[in-house]
Amino acid sequence: MKIMRPMGVVGIAACAALVLAACGSDPASNNSGNQNSGAPAPSGTANVECGGKSPLSAEGSSAQKNAIDIFSLKYQAKCSGQQVNYNPSGSGAGVKQFNAKLVDFAGSDSPLKDGEEATAAKTRCAGNDAWNLPLVVGPVAIAYKLQGVDKLTLTPEVAAKIFNGGIKKWNDPAIKAVKGNEGLNLPDKDIQVVSRSDESGTTDNFQKYLKAAAKGAWTQGDGKQFKGGVGNGAAGSNGVAQAVKTADGAITYVEASFAKDGLTAAQLDSGSGGVALTSETVAKSLDSASFKKEGSKDLALDLDKIYASNTPGAYPLLLTTYEIVCSKYDNPDIAKAVKAFLTVAATDGQQPLSEKGYVPIPQSLQTKVLDSIKAIA
Repeated sequence: MKIMRPMGVVGIAACAALVLAACGSDPASNNSGNQNSGAPAPSGTANVECGGKSPLSAEGSSAQKNAIDIFSLKYQAKCSGQQVNYNPSGSGAGVKQFNAKLVDFAGSDSPLKDGEEATAAKTRCAGNDAWNLPLVVGPVAIAYKLQGVDKLTLTPEVAAKIFNGGIKKWNDPAIKAVKGNEGLNLPDKDIQVVSRSDESGTTDNFQKYLKAAAKGAWTQGDGKQFKGGVGNGAAGSNGVAQAVKTADGAITYVEASFAKDGLTAAQLDSGSGGVALTSETVAKSLDSASFKKEGSKDLALDLDKIYASNTPGAYPLLLTTYEIVCSKYDNPDIAKAVKAFLTVAATDGQQPLSEKGYVPIPQSLQTKVLDSIKAIA
């Protein structure tokens, strides 16, 4: 697989490009956020005990970089003089830096894996468990650039075969046969797959989706490294989006807000007809969400049920951005600042994201997140 030169990361001035966003509402505003989301919006404020370490250090998911920028501004407004330095190096790098005790918390598009990764995190936390706390939930697009084709429907099976090389041409009969693609002028052109070259939670979630939904068409497994074995690689969400924009006939998987300005997001047909990627269709998928460890303060979501579902009108390809933290820190100043920052992010930090029209965190999930944050010691 060829590796493309990494692209720059979008900065704070591009907050509108955030891909994964939760929305909330300030009770005083009488604004319910995304009213078509199908889930109640979380409340917008909470008591925050400011202080502790400044600046906090964090690293990880590039998909949530713009969210962290917004959260940081709200944190500074709530807690004067407090700052967070966040390096959007990718989920894999963030977890490694956290486990090496080089940062105070990590951002990841997938939770810590049981086994070596979780064990290393527990060691880093001085024998205490590390928790995965979801702050934003949002969709992943299968984004493409193909001249003359502005609406395309893919089944999980067809998507799997594109990303593992089983389908190589845009006019392949399997693509033409998908309901909704009738009459499309699909060209005799090579499909150019673009994947993440760096370790990525987006890659992990996308491959988990294919594994769960593609009914045996994806046998390559999952993980933060792309295992399809075809195409070119580019670093970061912006990197893969830019790579596809420059190549007619290219396709990738990327967080939804990067699927714009020349890219088109494919509709997904899980068995009940093609479903476009919207906040409403993603919210409908959240109805079947559950936790991997019910009753625990570790809030890693079990998304397999969503990925494998065929609920009519539901868009199942989504991911959760987690902040990975110690349940108990060996430095109380770090614990105090982490709790303050995450409390602001889960409350005041939500409203600006809702104004961008993204998927809301349900009230019930926000309540669980705040309960876990309170328990950090």
